[in-house]
Amino acid sequence: MADVVDSDELLRRIQRARAWAEREEETWKARSDDLRRGDPGGSRDADVRGQAYEAVRKVLDEILTPGVHAVDG
Repeated sequence: MADVVDSDELLRRIQRARAWAEREEETWKARSDDLRRGDPGGSRDADVRGQAYEAVRKVLDEILTPGVHAVDG
């Protein structure tokens, strides 16, 4: 991680990371729904993973557009 990057490159990297987190969030939440009946434990695990990616996405959203998002709790 010795590369020096300018602000535009940093912004692009954060945007890519946010898009990736959003895709992963959707994937895991869909997997949780699919597993709900047949494998409740697997569904719960998939839901937790989806929530983790949701948290990452929300943090990156706040970095990209500060102050726009609702404050939870």
